[in-house]
Amino acid sequence: LIPLVSLSKKRIRNTFTMDVGADMNMGGFDLMSWYMEIPPVSRIYFTSAFLTTAGCAIEIINPYYLYYNTELIFEGQIWRLFSPFLFFGLFSVDFLFNMYFLIRHCRQLEEGDFRGKPSQFVLMILFGIASICLLAPLLQSHNFLGSALTFMMTYVWGRRNEDVRMSMLGVISFTAPYLPWVMLGFGFLVGNPIDMSLVGILVGHAYYFLEYVYPVVADVRGWKTKRIFVPPRLLKYLCGDYVDENGHGGDVRVHADVQIQGRHLHED
Repeated sequence: LIPLVSLSKKRIRNTFTMDVGADMNMGGFDLMSWYMEIPPVSRIYFTSAFLTTAGCAIEIINPYYLYYNTELIFEGQIWRLFSPFLFFGLFSVDFLFNMYFLIRHCRQLEEGDFRGKPSQFVLMILFGIASICLLAPLLQSHNFLGSALTFMMTYVWGRRNEDVRMSMLGVISFTAPYLPWVMLGFGFLVGNPIDMSLVGILVGHAYYFLEYVYPVVADVRGWKTKRIFVPPRLLKYLCGDYVDENGHGGDVRVHADVQIQGRHLHED
């Protein structure tokens, strides 16, 4: 699916085709520079998933200790709340498929809607993990949940970029909100189970409604609670967000830049 899908948007500098073409241009491609340009939250998740899969491939890590199991979690193996989202199967086409869309849409979300708000982005991921873990027992045949989180991020990215046009095989054209459904259909055609993909889309829709639709409705109707997802101060502190005396936050690096620029303007 990766080489068959392309998109175009005037305001987006990096198109799908440009991304793939640039990444494959080994003559001028600097792997370390590309890696360090990934925003911190996306980089941590991508690195953790890649190292976990690599550890399982060379038999340093046993996947038996990673899969999701509620009984073992209640027995004290708390890490199983997070480890199922780090293993995407052994190195294969399916693994590359998941990694590509994970890093692409995770990065674009962090650089777009969540720019300067890492705690808000972490809160979105935690909501996705918690929701998928609650729904997973209903689908007892699935023990690794990373693909559902990938579909969640893809869904949210698509809904926030509705004017991005994409195409498949140069014949089927669609806009970004339909991307997760195209991915789901392609997976169905090649024989992959689609129930976890549907879970990811459902959780993504729930987050989109609570984060972007509900605040508008609450403001119009004068409800007291305007926003559902408000990161606690501790999470903002851990993520490096700047929090002023009124409780408003932002990336501490962005705040520092604004302060420096303001000082220079004052001196001038």
